Amino acid sequence: MIRDTSGQDMLVQSTPGQVWRKRAAVAAIVLASVGTLAWLSGAESSQSVNGAGLLTAKVERGTLVRDVAATGHIVAANAPVLYSPQPGHVRLLAEPGDEVAVNQIVAEVNSPELANNLKQQQSVLASLQGELEGRRLDARAQELALTRTLELAKVDLDAAVREERRAQQSMQRQLISQRDFDQAIDDLARAELNHRLAAQEVQIAKDTLAFELKSAGIAIARQQLVVEELERQVDSLTIRAPVKGIVGNHLVEQMAAVSQSQPLITLVDLSAFEAELQVPESYADELGLGMDVELQLAGTTLSGQLKAISPEVRDRQVTTRVRLLDQPQGLRQNQRLSARILLENRPDTLMVKRGAFLQSGGSLGYKVEGETAYRTAIRTGASSISHVELLSGVKEGDTLIISSLDTFENQEKVMLR
Repeated sequence: MIRDTSGQDMLVQSTPGQVWRKRAAVAAIVLASVGTLAWLSGAESSQSVNGAGLLTAKVERGTLVRDVAATGHIVAANAPVLYSPQPGHVRLLAEPGDEVAVNQIVAEVNSPELANNLKQQQSVLASLQGELEGRRLDARAQELALTRTLELAKVDLDAAVREERRAQQSMQRQLISQRDFDQAIDDLARAELNHRLAAQEVQIAKDTLAFELKSAGIAIARQQLVVEELERQVDSLTIRAPVKGIVGNHLVEQMAAVSQSQPLITLVDLSAFEAELQVPESYADELGLGMDVELQLAGTTLSGQLKAISPEVRDRQVTTRVRLLDQPQGLRQNQRLSARILLENRPDTLMVKRGAFLQSGGSLGYKVEGETAYRTAIRTGASSISHVELLSGVKEGDTLIISSLDTFENQEKVMLR
């Protein structure tokens, strides 16, 4: 038979100090267990991420500059195309890439028909001028004849006046008959009538001659305009550069037959450049003429103003033109650049730097306090290239995580290690 150990057990009487120490040990074990359970519970409701890989930014108050990023290239503000003024054969006198000065001859158009027409009209003008000189000589001859007639009428009038005066004296002395006296009076009246009519004929003849000469002068002036226009057309066959720059391209072959208004040569004015930008169509309604633009070109910042906006959309892009306020040396046609179009300035705005956290729709953020990030509901407003406006959920001085929030899995709080 196997005996138990009851015979080996001894009853030990505990002192009051030993009882207190046992109770304290039990309490410590219980508290430790509770703390462990609480930590485990917290670990189950939060997540720990590596804080070194996160981007944070302070919420600040300042002026939010709304802008839009765009890309583009440099274009010549003045790039005229030279056209053929008349049909003919063109002779190109400047090669692509050649520098040209203002009024330098760059091409000539040979138009035999126009040259021949000019000679014909010049001949017509010379003929009209000769006719005018002949009419002037005829007018002088006619004026002389009419003057002679008037003078003769004046002589006859003076003689009739004298005869009438003698007849009056003779009649008083009864030296002549009544018949002779009446004849003298009739002769005077006839002489006065002839003189008056001769004077009127001379005046009418002078007016007629003046009208004829004026008409001949008008015809000559009209013909002179025809000749001057043809001379202008012939002179325009010599094509000159309207600006100082370089020859861009030949648009026709050497000695090719060209029609009127056919493009011949392109020129590029090197003294004035503009920027042509492509802006996303979503910003088209916000663009306005005169807006300020910052251009980045080869590490240099240039200033400009929006001067033109295309009314059409191509490939979801709107083409705009920017006037450069500075014209630095070394600009080249089609040189690439980037730009910021400044849409609006919002002073006293609560904002934070842009980041991947906006991909959540701008309604969720994580505010950092110590080594913990707490989820908070936020509301965003206007945005720029670098910052976004915060309408609610945070205050100035708060720290937000602006990197991607995908690893947080929408946890209420996240431990940062």
